[in-house]
Amino acid sequence: MVRWFHRDLSGVDAEAMLKSRGMHGSFLCRPSRKNQGDFSLSVRVGELVTHIRIQNTGDFYDLYGGEKFATLSELVEYYTTEHGTLQDRDGTLIELRYPLNCSEPTSERWYHGHLSGQAAEKLLWQKGEEGTFLVRESLSKPGDFVLSILTGESMEVNGDQRNRVSHVKIMCKGGRYTIGGVEQFENLTDLVEHIKQNVIEEVSGTKVYLKQPYYSTRINAADIDSRVQVLTKTNETDEASKNKAGFWEEFDALQKQEAKLKKSRNEGMRPENKSKNRYKNILPFDETRVILQSGDPRIIGSDYINANYISNLLTESCDRKKFIASQGCLATTVNDFWEMVWQERSRVIVMTTREVEKGRNKCARYWPEPKETKEFGSFLVRHVSEHDAVDYTVRVLQISPLNQSDDQRKIWHYQYLSWPDHGVPTEPGGVLSFLEQVNNRQSELRNAGPIIVHCR
Repeated sequence: MVRWFHRDLSGVDAEAMLKSRGMHGSFLCRPSRKNQGDFSLSVRVGELVTHIRIQNTGDFYDLYGGEKFATLSELVEYYTTEHGTLQDRDGTLIELRYPLNCSEPTSERWYHGHLSGQAAEKLLWQKGEEGTFLVRESLSKPGDFVLSILTGESMEVNGDQRNRVSHVKIMCKGGRYTIGGVEQFENLTDLVEHIKQNVIEEVSGTKVYLKQPYYSTRINAADIDSRVQVLTKTNETDEASKNKAGFWEEFDALQKQEAKLKKSRNEGMRPENKSKNRYKNILPFDETRVILQSGDPRIIGSDYINANYISNLLTESCDRKKFIASQGCLATTVNDFWEMVWQERSRVIVMTTREVEKGRNKCARYWPEPKETKEFGSFLVRHVSEHDAVDYTVRVLQISPLNQSDDQRKIWHYQYLSWPDHGVPTEPGGVLSFLEQVNNRQSELRNAGPIIVHCR
């Protein structure tokens, strides 16, 4: 989400903010106070701050005769990605690297921030209920907003019949908000509440009503505290629907997103594989699932295990860590688990659950007792040693095929014991220490396969 636009910031305040909170390459954009309708790009260059005028001709935006752009957002995005193309008047290279974000204009959950009109329409069509609305930033005129409402009128979109979405411009002038007319409001919340109590009449004469908001689960990091307060207050005050408000409501909305997944999960849904899944709705994607090579092609489902490959795309492409996220073993899938460990040449297993918690079985025990050896399908697994740390236990196991007992591999099994069921650890120190131990071990093992990670 783009939050680099500060609608009420002066040049002096921009300099102070960039010097106190920014670094070389930090930037923000604000309305020009010298030239009405234009904008200023304020950028930290070393220890100094430079201000670059962005001209708004009404037809396009540009930097003193440079490339022309249809919107301010496109201009900023271009110079953010095309490093080396932006220079100050004296030839100093200017880099836009780190946007200095401002806080949201409201903590209301119907506010969706930087959202295009097309994206807003798709969201509202998914909801499908007339009168559903949301508020978003205006991409064509920074500083203003748009109220998008799903109407009851039908229209054709790419051959399909859809309810028309009305986009109402909200102008922000002198810190007050209006959709035209005499009414002006101190904030977006007051404006929306006023419209909910009345009606919007379009030029065509069509009347549009606001009935229910389309809530966003996206928030700016700077506004986390205010969002928590809003959700907590909802829980405390709405006794009639206390169990379906606030945090519960947002979590439920995220859960329902799985119904909109575009990637198929057909293998996990096969009747033959039903007994291999702990939960009906937590299944691997067909595209990235681990396929057991030892499976008999004549037997449907024999190559299935509830596990996915995962790559960390945040690292450099040449140094991507690959993981396998797996379901905790069921009694019926332990043999398949060890088949996967051997096939993928994995040497590190991370387990973030206890075997039993609050009297309930969380994961079938898939390793033998200390100093013992146990047969799991086509493999022998020996428990070599065990060491208890503050928050976790480290086991050294040894695996070998039954028909090749001289081909052996050591497996390091890290079981984190301080992760509470349906919760998170109270402090990060133990988790960070645990992660450091796991990563160090993986880096020491040459040609090791993916780290396998599972909870219950």
